[in-house]
Amino acid sequence: MTVDPIREASRRLVRELGFMKPTLAGTDMPPSAVHALVEVGRRGNMTASELCEVLGLEKSSVSRLLQKLVRAGELAEGACAHDGRAKPLCLTPKGRETLSRIDAFACAQVRAALQFLPPHIRISLHQGLGAYADALAASRTEASVLAKTAPKMMWGYQPGIIGRVVEMHANYYARTTGFGAFFESKVASGMAEFAGRLDRPVNQIWSVMDDGGRIVGSIAIDGEDLGDNSAHLRWFIVDDGQRGGGVGRLLLTEALSFCDAIGFGKTRLWTFKGLDAARKLYEANGFILENEQSGQQWGTEVTEQIFVRHSQAEKV
Repeated sequence: MTVDPIREASRRLVRELGFMKPTLAGTDMPPSAVHALVEVGRRGNMTASELCEVLGLEKSSVSRLLQKLVRAGELAEGACAHDGRAKPLCLTPKGRETLSRIDAFACAQVRAALQFLPPHIRISLHQGLGAYADALAASRTEASVLAKTAPKMMWGYQPGIIGRVVEMHANYYARTTGFGAFFESKVASGMAEFAGRLDRPVNQIWSVMDDGGRIVGSIAIDGEDLGDNSAHLRWFIVDDGQRGGGVGRLLLTEALSFCDAIGFGKTRLWTFKGLDAARKLYEANGFILENEQSGQQWGTEVTEQIFVRHSQAEKV
């Protein structure tokens, strides 16, 4: 079977079902809103992330859509017992009335078309359309998985990188070490100063973007502030939802390759005792613990650690 007849039939279905119009199913709502109400109604309640997956839309688009439906009184947000951040959505009485009208319109539309088909075609139609929809969903899911396994690496300044790197540091270290405003402001001032030196060849910063273009990881090499032909590895952070997926390993590998290409004798980094996952990653890439002592340079007393990695040339 050739692709062209299936494409032609798909285009005709889209047009005949009304998807070329700004509203759908006899409502004053766009197709995305109608489908959102149908899916929430079918399942009883859904979170925004679940709806993103079902509708195949980006988080930002679904967020705006749901805000409009909540303001219109069609949906209501609830609370999730095991996750305070999740807000299951359910139909309001108004939403159930709207869904009832949508169902009535759609059922009438299908019945009107089926009367032109003999019984044996109706059975094959049901099976064929279902199989085709499942195949399209499988294709989309596989493409999405492949995209997620290949994060987008960027180097150099990116719009918003300073604020995003500061945000990731502030959130992570407030939770793990109790750092507060002093730490956040110090990261911000350091990042701002470093950004002004990115035009020099010994300095570089890398970031990883998710599918929506949001920075979810960063690392920088400062080739000037330590002197003695030493590189300073700074602002190495991975967003909470990306840890364990290889983003940190990808960033560290890129930064150390840069250090070797420039010819730094040593690469040093400052961290804190207790960050065991990060330490394993450092040691797997040739870093050794050089010094450990208590300090308060970040606003709260912690056990500070300095790790050093010697270049291959220096080892020889």
